Amino acid sequence: MLTFLVWIFLFIFCWPLALLALILYPIIWLLLLPFRILGVAVSGILELIYGIITLPIRIFTGSPHRHRTSG
Repeated sequence: MLTFLVWIFLFIFCWPLALLALILYPIIWLLLLPFRILGVAVSGILELIYGIITLPIRIFTGSPHRHRTSG
């Protein structure tokens, strides 16, 4: 709801900027999409490496794996 009110405010006071942002947002989103996919892949690989490295420790200590919170 707040986003909608900000768009209305922007459209009333600076409508060319609002229209430009409305047109450019999908284009920028498409340009950044490969970087998001790459980030997901790198994050998955790092989680796999972390799991492989900590596996012997978790087996010998018998403690359950606590998943790290990703921010």
